[in-house]
Amino acid sequence: MAKYLIGLYDDDEKLLAGVAAFDREHVPIHEVCTPFPVHGLDHALHLRKSRLPDAAFVYGALGTLTALSMQIYMYTIDWPVNIGGKSHLPFPSFIPITFELTVLFAGVLMFLSYLYVNRLYPGKRARIYDPRQTDDAMVVAIADERYWDAAKALFQKTGAIETKIVEL
Repeated sequence: MAKYLIGLYDDDEKLLAGVAAFDREHVPIHEVCTPFPVHGLDHALHLRKSRLPDAAFVYGALGTLTALSMQIYMYTIDWPVNIGGKSHLPFPSFIPITFELTVLFAGVLMFLSYLYVNRLYPGKRARIYDPRQTDDAMVVAIADERYWDAAKALFQKTGAIETKIVEL
């Protein structure tokens, strides 16, 4: 079981000021949980830009390559049928299936990647530091016990409504 020092905030501006204070004092924040999106929190926490758009491109390209290679194989190697002297590689007729497999691969694999990256896979238990984090309070969790004294002072200074130690 892990122990965390948490501070609860009731206002998003106080939360952003608190996160900035923690950053200035070099106190590492383990996690911040909010019941709604807080504009600017990702910049305050210095989070990296998501690589999911890059993954979407790769998944779409994989779908395109799969569709084209499947159709080329079927038309030229597996079942070459000469119909009226037409070409064995009618690329314009490949467009609909190629488009559909591109969208299918990108959509399904992005969904699965999103679940994996955000740890929302089936059977994963949610980490609830305080029941109010899903309703009206914002939680800042500090995991490293060496920084708890400094964190308590910062929570008081930045307007946290409550500070406590939880064990998960």
